[in-house]
Amino acid sequence: MSPQRSILVIVTSLTFGLFLPQPTANAASADDPPNILFIFADDWGWGDLGCHGHPYVETPNIDRLAREGTDFHRFTVASGVCSPSRTAVMTGRFPARFNIDGHFAWVPSNAKRNMPDWLDPNVTTLPGLLKSAGYATAHYGKWHLSNDMIPDSPSPGVYGYDDHGAFNCSGEQMPVHDDSDRAIAFIEQANQNDQPFFINLWIHEPHTPFHVIPKYRWQFRDAGLSEADEIYAAVLAHADDRIGEVLDALDRFGIADNTLVIFSSDNGPARASRPTSLQLTYDTATGAGFGIAASKGITAGRKGYKNSLFEGGINVPFIARWPGKIRAGAIDPDLMISAVDLLPTFCEIAHAELPDSYQGDGISQAAYLAGDAPTGRAKPLYWKLRSSWPPSKSSPHHWASYCIVQDKWKLLANADGSYAELYDIVKDPMELVDVRASNHEVTQRLKEQLDDWKSTLPASPDPMFFSELRSQ
Repeated sequence: MSPQRSILVIVTSLTFGLFLPQPTANAASADDPPNILFIFADDWGWGDLGCHGHPYVETPNIDRLAREGTDFHRFTVASGVCSPSRTAVMTGRFPARFNIDGHFAWVPSNAKRNMPDWLDPNVTTLPGLLKSAGYATAHYGKWHLSNDMIPDSPSPGVYGYDDHGAFNCSGEQMPVHDDSDRAIAFIEQANQNDQPFFINLWIHEPHTPFHVIPKYRWQFRDAGLSEADEIYAAVLAHADDRIGEVLDALDRFGIADNTLVIFSSDNGPARASRPTSLQLTYDTATGAGFGIAASKGITAGRKGYKNSLFEGGINVPFIARWPGKIRAGAIDPDLMISAVDLLPTFCEIAHAELPDSYQGDGISQAAYLAGDAPTGRAKPLYWKLRSSWPPSKSSPHHWASYCIVQDKWKLLANADGSYAELYDIVKDPMELVDVRASNHEVTQRLKEQLDDWKSTLPASPDPMFFSELRSQ
């Protein structure tokens, strides 16, 4: 690809940074479509970065992105678990609109939880829109918009990708560590073809099982860590190295200065709810590795972990780099970006038109890239997640089944709406003080809005997206 072509690279669900007023001499014309590389990690906690102050995890390549780009502290995904979170990125819509409020599992589990067996393949998707705008599109890494145990589920290729290598999907499972090599080869081919590209690079780490490579464990052998912490640090170091390989390839191809790189995660870190012994487990999609006892992710003080609608479950890393466009070495503590915003934002930047029939839940954040961003959010965000009530002692922040964020307010409610908590999420991003007692009118208004939104959701999934296994 010509060095004059603007390239947008997104790494793990980080969206956009602030642009400088004037482009650099090497920047492409504003009319040139950018390339996009979106790196999305799996269960990577907000605190699991060197640049976020982790006490022993080393992430020099992601830290480089933070030094050369902007670290957005207020990015939230659309769920505390994998499949609905990824649905929001793909569609720009709240996953509850598809009855996807948990992870895709085998058919009996999906049926029991009133879920479909895969994401509607006819829905408007981000890769499909960019492909229609002339992009070469690819997906490498985790899929989980179905499951490998559902053989009649659609291939990732039908959702708008020219090429894919994936796991947690039907068909052949790509080895988890082949993701960066496949992405680099695709970038090189698109560059040779002088074609803009969009790549989802959805890495496995640090999800269980932990497929640890011995040489990465050796890096931490003298750090005085427990075996579980050593394993956790090793898998993150391996993931960071593979991200570094992709960044090095952008440098090698001469396109780094025209590339937006985004790093993010699908939800907060996983944790065992009770003491668990370290042992090997087996996953049908990725193979054998260490189990959840090695899940040592941290949230840097945020409440809850994976499978929670408190910030520990949905507020995840979001770092964006685009030299000459996004401010370098900056931290944005205010801009409230959501995963449902990615589709409209990317489409605006890529000059991809949204169909007249498309009804998205996000807003384009492209207008805020060139200057100051708002501290609040006018268009509300909604969450639905299967959670237990009352709270358990082992998981005290995993009771919320619904959530709404509007402007500076965040309301969490249990499944039947009999209990709620209210936070000023701008002043109190760690959710330390429940202020519903002093804000009765706000609480009531948000509960009514939440009830109105719930009334728009389908009662059950469309049987068109059921596996034939349901009839057996």
